[in-house]
Amino acid sequence: MFLKGSILSTAALSLPARSYAQVAGANDAIRVAVVGFNGQGGSHIKALQAIPGVRLVALCDADQAVLDRGVKTLATQNITVQPYQDVRQLLDNKNIDAISTATPNHWHALLTIWACQAGKDVYVEKPVSHNVFEGRKAVEAARKYNRIVQTGTQCRSSRGLIDAIKWLHEGNLGKITLARGLCYKSRPSIGKSDAPTPIPPSINYDLWCGPAPADPLTRKKLHYDWHWVWATGSGDLGNQGIHQMDIARWVLREDHLSPRVFSVGGRLAYIDDGETPNTQFVFHDYPAAPLIFEVRGLKTPKYRGAGVGVVIDCEGGSMVIPSYSTATAFDKDDKEIKKWSGGGSHHGNWIKAVRSRKSSDLNADILQGHLSSALCHTGNISYRLGATDSPDAIKEKLKSDKSALETFDRMASHLADNQVDLTLTKATLGAFLKMDPNTERFLDNDKANALLTRNYRKPYVVPETV
Repeated sequence: MFLKGSILSTAALSLPARSYAQVAGANDAIRVAVVGFNGQGGSHIKALQAIPGVRLVALCDADQAVLDRGVKTLATQNITVQPYQDVRQLLDNKNIDAISTATPNHWHALLTIWACQAGKDVYVEKPVSHNVFEGRKAVEAARKYNRIVQTGTQCRSSRGLIDAIKWLHEGNLGKITLARGLCYKSRPSIGKSDAPTPIPPSINYDLWCGPAPADPLTRKKLHYDWHWVWATGSGDLGNQGIHQMDIARWVLREDHLSPRVFSVGGRLAYIDDGETPNTQFVFHDYPAAPLIFEVRGLKTPKYRGAGVGVVIDCEGGSMVIPSYSTATAFDKDDKEIKKWSGGGSHHGNWIKAVRSRKSSDLNADILQGHLSSALCHTGNISYRLGATDSPDAIKEKLKSDKSALETFDRMASHLADNQVDLTLTKATLGAFLKMDPNTERFLDNDKANALLTRNYRKPYVVPETV
């Protein structure tokens, strides 16, 4: 077996990664397994099937019903795959070269690390981690074992965005003054359960929980709604918003975490089993220009033409990126200057790098995924360490940050439109946190640093040394 408990054998550790999976040549088939495919993983299967020279050879899911359905569907297409419920058995198979994974967030980093240790290349969905510590460990594993690890932020492979951001970086709109990411995506209540919900018999709950506590299920639905509880998810900031967070950081050309962060928000307008905020903004105080991210889970109009997108303010105009593959530049009078469009194959880019063995060929190397994911995590850490306060008190504390104050005023107006009065149902003002971007540790805040990692459930432990 590849893993005995959670610890690699001494012999395995002493072998170079290349001995586990042969490096495929230009004409060799890349043998890929998809791990976790009840949601986004389904698109991984389709993307891989469309790439010449790729063979889909295995599927893995902790839900046996999902696994059986996936195997049966591929069989109707004359594709035979090996099924696995336990990913450790899959990773032990040396006839698999690479994995593409879309498990719940809390599995992403550990699975990436294990796969790198097993000599397999990885395509890992966003966010690449459940916390800052394990994201950095995934980067270290990729480097140590010379693996090609792509982050699932597919915007990085969109031709339209590549060209638009290059044009912006050439200075055509002057200095960038603000990057604003948006996740305006209506989400209904997930309901309120009166008692623990039975786990469906097809699910191996120990495997499903993995690094997270295997506590009773205290919500109505296991699948998908894991996004809205802290043990497994990170809210829409880390679910949908990671895409736009990544674009905003890409635009700003920041390759470290922000030195100062705070957040304001709440789970407002309904009471349910969800824990993460449905209304939130995060302020990352980069020295050159701030990055602000807004989450709105209640009904709301678009902001300057974007709902799930990015708006960039510059001295000479602005750029609006309203989708994964389109962008429009405007002058200072909001007159359209230039437009871009065009997508790309993100899995195709990954396979190209798997063949070249050059991580520099990746459009979204694991380091980029770690940094953008970590910006979501530090924003949520601020929120979790905060306290509710009145609108006037929050505004008083934000007055030194003009763009943050403006964002809060718009958020309050948005909530009022959804019948939420912040004088009665108060928002949470998060902690104002300072960080050393080089060490990725908060300054003089033990409570915040404790949330950079988690207590792992054995044997599903992200190791300090990968």
